[in-house]
Amino acid sequence: MTTPQYSLVSLQLGDPAPKFSLPAHPAGTISLDNFVGKKNVILAFYPKDDTPGCTKEMCSFSDDLEKFNSADTQVLGISCDTVDSHGQFASKHNLTIPLLADDQRTVATAYGTVREGKANAERMLFLIDKQGIIRHIHSGMPSNEDLLALVAKLK
Repeated sequence: MTTPQYSLVSLQLGDPAPKFSLPAHPAGTISLDNFVGKKNVILAFYPKDDTPGCTKEMCSFSDDLEKFNSADTQVLGISCDTVDSHGQFASKHNLTIPLLADDQRTVATAYGTVREGKANAERMLFLIDKQGIIRHIHSGMPSNEDLLALVAKLK
C-alpha cells in the first residue's frame, strides 16, 4: 500500500481561512462557521496524539484556556488522528480544549500542513479573526503569551 501524496497550499496573511467541519472530542462536530462574527480562532495543527511535543502544546493551551476565553478566542487542536485517539489523549492528560479529528487529512491539506509522503500534519498554528481572515501563521510552537498579545491587537 502506498502513502497518499499531498501538495502544500500556501496560505497568506489576509487570506480567508479555509472553511471546515470536523468531528471533535469531546463531542459533536465543530465548524469554522460556528465562530465567525463571534470569536477569534487559534487553529493549532499538531502531528500526533500523546507524543511529547504535542502533549506539551495541548496541555499548555488547556492550562491557559481561561485567558483565551477572556480574549474572545477559541483554541482548537487539530491532528490527523481519530476522535477515539483524541478521547484517550484528552483523558490521559486532562485536556480541556476541543480536539478536531482530521483523519482524512482534508483540512490539513487545505491549510498546507501535510507534506508529501507524510501521514501527519506538521506543527503549524493559524490565528483567524472574527471575520474568518488569517491574521497570523506560525510554524512551530509559539508561547501562549505571544499568542495572547497577537489576539489583543485584533480588538
